[in-house]
Amino acid sequence: MKTIVTLAATTVLVLTVSIPAFAQDNLTGVSRLDDRIDDITEAAQDDLDRGEDDERFSPNGVIQGFRGSAALTASGASGNTDTGELSFAGRLSYGLGEWSHLIGFAGEYGEANGIKNEEEFFAIYEGSRYFTPQVYAFGTGRFEYDGFDTNERDAFIGGGLGYRIVNTRQMAWRVQAGPGIRYIADQAGNDETEGAGIASSRFYYGFNDVVSLTNDTDILSSSADTVVTNDFGVNFRMTDTLSTRVSYRTDYTSNPLPGLKSTDNTVGLSLVVGF
Repeated sequence: MKTIVTLAATTVLVLTVSIPAFAQDNLTGVSRLDDRIDDITEAAQDDLDRGEDDERFSPNGVIQGFRGSAALTASGASGNTDTGELSFAGRLSYGLGEWSHLIGFAGEYGEANGIKNEEEFFAIYEGSRYFTPQVYAFGTGRFEYDGFDTNERDAFIGGGLGYRIVNTRQMAWRVQAGPGIRYIADQAGNDETEGAGIASSRFYYGFNDVVSLTNDTDILSSSADTVVTNDFGVNFRMTDTLSTRVSYRTDYTSNPLPGLKSTDNTVGLSLVVGF
């Protein structure tokens, strides 16, 4: 079992960035620590925002109109070790009446001493069209590339129907399923295109204005393997300045690589404090 604990106190920034000289910050490591604090804080806040995002369970799943964000980071070092790293990510959502669209992408590239050691890219698309407050059609696409994984490329495109079982301010639950096509290519150049199926469940329950829980389940099955992910979380908004989320994620594959287990379990704790 892997345990991930993320703690972020926003007031720490006031203490660290008060040192006057930027060059001195770099020399003492304060600037690097400040960047790391930002990364941890943003990751914790993103986890909380996702768990408390009412729009994700609303009739359209996204906020009406356009909304998006993008980020790019790059770094390089020379000397004892020559390294370079590049990361980028973006997200765009659009909701209009009965239609909703979500596009996301991210990538990472890294090398050390002229040798590539990281090369990843993925992109996703999700769209839906509601016919009634309960029934909707959806389409989804996913592409993943990892230059250092056994499956170098893994893509899926499919669609189907969904049904909203419950939709109240306190509780929301919808399920969806449908057929699709999966494409897999390994490092040796072998590839395979096969029929697949996808099924998903999204559940939200708010006990009160302070405590709520979510449970997201996704199943992707083809002749190559069956992949199941389940992410259960409980959110606590104790005050206007103190929020936390406890989560338990299970990732299962029916055909793991030799020597690896079929199931990974991750316990997460996100805590954001501000005052």
